[in-house]
Amino acid sequence: MKKQIVLIMTDTTRQDMVGCYGNPMMNTPNLDRLAEEGIRYTNAYTCQPVCGPARSAMFTGMYPHSNGSFANGLALGANNKTIGQRLTDNGIHCAFIGKWHLDGGDYFGLGRCPEGWDPEYWYDMRCYLEELTEEERRLSRKGSTRELGISADFTYGHRCADRAVDFVEKNKDEDFFLTVSFDEPHDPSLCPEPYASMFKDYEFPKAPNVWDTLEGKPEYQKIWAGDNLKTDRDGIQIAIAGLLGCNAFIDTEIGRVINTVRKNAPDAMIIYTSDHGEACESHCLNSKGAVMYKEVACIPFIVSGIEIGKNLVDDQPVSHIDLVPTIMEYMGLPIPKLLEGKSLLPAFKNPENRINSCVFTEFTRYEQELDGFGGLQMMRGAFDGRFKLVVHLLEDIDEFYDTLNDPYEMHNLIGSDEFYEDKKRLHEEILDWMNRTRDPFRSYRWERRPWRKDAAPATWSYTGYTRQRMDEEYEPKRLDYATGMPVEGANRKKSEGSLE
Repeated sequence: MKKQIVLIMTDTTRQDMVGCYGNPMMNTPNLDRLAEEGIRYTNAYTCQPVCGPARSAMFTGMYPHSNGSFANGLALGANNKTIGQRLTDNGIHCAFIGKWHLDGGDYFGLGRCPEGWDPEYWYDMRCYLEELTEEERRLSRKGSTRELGISADFTYGHRCADRAVDFVEKNKDEDFFLTVSFDEPHDPSLCPEPYASMFKDYEFPKAPNVWDTLEGKPEYQKIWAGDNLKTDRDGIQIAIAGLLGCNAFIDTEIGRVINTVRKNAPDAMIIYTSDHGEACESHCLNSKGAVMYKEVACIPFIVSGIEIGKNLVDDQPVSHIDLVPTIMEYMGLPIPKLLEGKSLLPAFKNPENRINSCVFTEFTRYEQELDGFGGLQMMRGAFDGRFKLVVHLLEDIDEFYDTLNDPYEMHNLIGSDEFYEDKKRLHEEILDWMNRTRDPFRSYRWERRPWRKDAAPATWSYTGYTRQRMDEEYEPKRLDYATGMPVEGANRKKSEGSLE
C-alpha cells in the first residue's frame, strides 16, 4: 500500500462552525461526510491560538516556545526542520499549497518555497497577490467585495484547491504528503454567491458564556473585553454572515480536494483541522489570543483512512503537536527524539488507546510588529479532558475549570479548595512540560503561584538543569560544557557530564 497523506486546514474555524460538531445549519457537508468516514475528535487543541505559532507547532512538531516562532512575524529558527524537510530527505514527495505564515515576512509571506517542499506547487498568499492586478489586490482584501458578485476562481481558496487537485492527479502512483492550507474563512472572508448571502439573516447561537461577567478572572481579559462588559448581553446578536458564508464556501472547495483524493488515491489518509477558533462574543471577547477557552483553543480535528473506523467520536485530549510524529510513524519512519508530541496512530486505529494524559496550550505574544492583542501575555495551560488549568505569569489570578460540570468555563475555581490535588497535578504537568521542552521563559515564578500551598522556595538556579537539543538527524552531537566531550544525557546538571 502506498503511503499517502493529505492534510487540509482552514483558518479561524471554530468547532461549532463544522456541522458534524453539532450545528447542522453550518452547511459543511463535505467535512461532515469526512467525519462519517473516519474519526472526529472533540477535545483537540491548538498549541497557540494565533496563526503563525499554531502552524509552527503543526509543521515542526515542536512548540512555539521551542521552535522560535512564538508570535506572528517571527520566523522559525534556522535549525528547526519542518515535516516537509524530514519526509523529503527520506524520499517522500512533499507539497505545500496555501497559507504558510512561517517565514518571518508579512501576513502574505515571501513567495519563496522553503526547503523540503515541491517548488512547482508552492503557492503562498504572496504568489496569489502577484497574479492579480493592483485593483484586484485591493478588492481581495475587502469583505465588501463579496457584494460585487465575484466568481469562485477569483478567490485564493479556489486557486489553492485547483493546485491540490492537480497534485493528487499527477502523483497518485507515489508516496506523498500534501498540505492544503486555506486562508478562508479568515477575514476578509471572500466568497461568491450563493455563499455570500447564505447567512445574511442568520444569528449564530449564543452560548451561556456570552453572559460571562469575567468576575474572578484575570484582569487582562476584562481589558480585552472593554466596553463589551457594559453592554446589554441579552441584546447581543452574533451576526457573522461573512465568516459563515465563507466557511460554507471553503467546505465546497475542500470537497473538490477530498473527491479527487478518493478517486485517485483511495487509500490515502485525510486529516482536517484549523489553526484556531474565534471567540465571537463568548466571555465578552472577540477574535483570538491569550486564552485557553474552548471557543478559541479547541479546534476541529477529523481523520479518515482505510485503517480507521467509521463515524467514530473520540473525546480524549489530542494536540497539533502530535501531527508530525503521527505522520512520521504512518510513513514508516522513526520518530525523532527532538519532537515534543506523540504519535496518534494507535488511537486512530483503536480509540481505546489514550495517548496523552493532558495537552498544552501556550501564549507569549500575538505579533512581533503589532502592539495589539494585549502585547506580552505569558500564558501556559493544560487540559486533561475534564480539568483545565491556565497559568498567567503576569497576573495575580490563574484559571481552573471543571469542564464536566462547567462546560462553558464560566466559574473559575482557582481560589477554591475544591479539586486542589487536580490543580496541583496539572500545575506539575505544566512545569515539567516547560522544563522538558526547554521553554526559554521557564523560571521559579511559574511555580510560585498565589494559590499553590506547597511551592518550593525560590532559588536563583531553579532546577539547575541544562537541557540539550536532541536533533540527532541533522545536528552534530553537542559537547558537554564541563568536559568538552559529547553529551551523554540531554537533561543533566550543568556541572555534571553524566545523565541525571
